[in-house]
Amino acid sequence: MRKIVIGLLATLAIALVGCVTINVYFPEAAAQKAADQFIGNVIDSASPAKPAPKDPPPAADSGQHPSAMLLDLLIPNAAAADVPNIRVQTAATEAISARMSARFKGPLGALLDSGAVGFTHDGMVAMRDSSKVPLSQRAQASATVADENRDRAALYREVASANGHPEWQTQIQATFAKGWIDRAKAGWYVQNSSGAWQQK
Repeated sequence: MRKIVIGLLATLAIALVGCVTINVYFPEAAAQKAADQFIGNVIDSASPAKPAPKDPPPAADSGQHPSAMLLDLLIPNAAAADVPNIRVQTAATEAISARMSARFKGPLGALLDSGAVGFTHDGMVAMRDSSKVPLSQRAQASATVADENRDRAALYREVASANGHPEWQTQIQATFAKGWIDRAKAGWYVQNSSGAWQQK
């Protein structure tokens, strides 16, 4: 009887492993998650620190059925195959993140807060209303926008290359564009898909 059960489990495991396919297409969900994390780190670095909660919430019971736990033991990477990992952390992206964070804490954050600059629909920043910047500071504001856009282009290129798919650069950029707009703070300006500016 024991040999039959072991044989059935082995057959089931082989059948399930055979059903797992590797996604060779652009992993949009994983890319969005990675982009959101990167963007959150950059934007939130410029925000005042939030106080930590006094009492951590109690740990929830996973409520996982024993047969599901058995499948996890037999096929530990089946779930991981459904959502591939996107690599965003490299030495180059860490340097880009540090420069972006410094800009968000300084000149870029001020330009976004004033409404002079906004997030474009293609993952960049652009001067929206130069009249909000004093004439004597416009050259510096333009340099800040250019520096930010240079780093953003390098970021999208680096993330695509770090994942072994340079051809994904356009999709990575579109994913980050959505993330920047979604994470924009209230009062900041963003472009819609037709290029019109809207205040969040």
